[in-house]
Amino acid sequence: MPPTRLLATACLAAAPLLSFAQVTVKNDGQWRALFTAGASVSSGNSDSTTVNLSGEAVKASTTDKLSLNGRAMYLKDDDSDAEQRYAFGAHYQRDLTDRIFGFGQFDALKDEPANLSSRLSVGGGAGYHLIKRDDLTWDVSGGLGYTHERYVAPAIVDGVTRSRYGNLEVLLAEESNHKVSDNTTLKQRLAYLPDLRNSGEYRATFDGGLSVAMTKRLSLTATVQHRYDSNPGEGLKKNDTLFITGVSFRID
Repeated sequence: MPPTRLLATACLAAAPLLSFAQVTVKNDGQWRALFTAGASVSSGNSDSTTVNLSGEAVKASTTDKLSLNGRAMYLKDDDSDAEQRYAFGAHYQRDLTDRIFGFGQFDALKDEPANLSSRLSVGGGAGYHLIKRDDLTWDVSGGLGYTHERYVAPAIVDGVTRSRYGNLEVLLAEESNHKVSDNTTLKQRLAYLPDLRNSGEYRATFDGGLSVAMTKRLSLTATVQHRYDSNPGEGLKKNDTLFITGVSFRID
């Protein structure tokens, strides 16, 4: 498999992805958004084009926060057919006390190279603000979720050939936001999702991003995304890693 296709398969392979450039969050009940674009084109021994678009919108108050995010990827490699991937997510969080919060989330993914016609996930639970400062936040959370998958081609799951599959998962995560300087921010999230239907099987995700502001509205961004699936399906690798750089436009 060509290197460009391996990188593209890594994107969105195991779970819906978040946009990790830093959207502005202010507790005033107003919507704010951030749009990021990245692209690469190569020619010669290998001809390929990759375009990655993502967006995030946040509305926050002193007690709750609603986040929406989406991503689309286009890949054209040599003479092969073009591949497209799409992801969308919504996350709602509400403080129950100064430290404890509840959350609910929904994610949707379409990734045909990973044999996923669709993956729909819902979940909810509670979390705790370990650190809650203007320059640093660090949260831990846990809950339950349900994921339903439809496959492009029938896949062997639990020893049976299936066209779709659903399972309950435990949701365990930690997430932090760091304001390194006036124009530099860093964000990371690590999640562990054990499968309650099949003991010993699980998914794990890590997302990290660095954003450096060039102007009030434009920023340079770099993100790293790692996905692990203990049972990804026949012919697919368990580990996927992707590194993306791009430019972000902020709407405050």
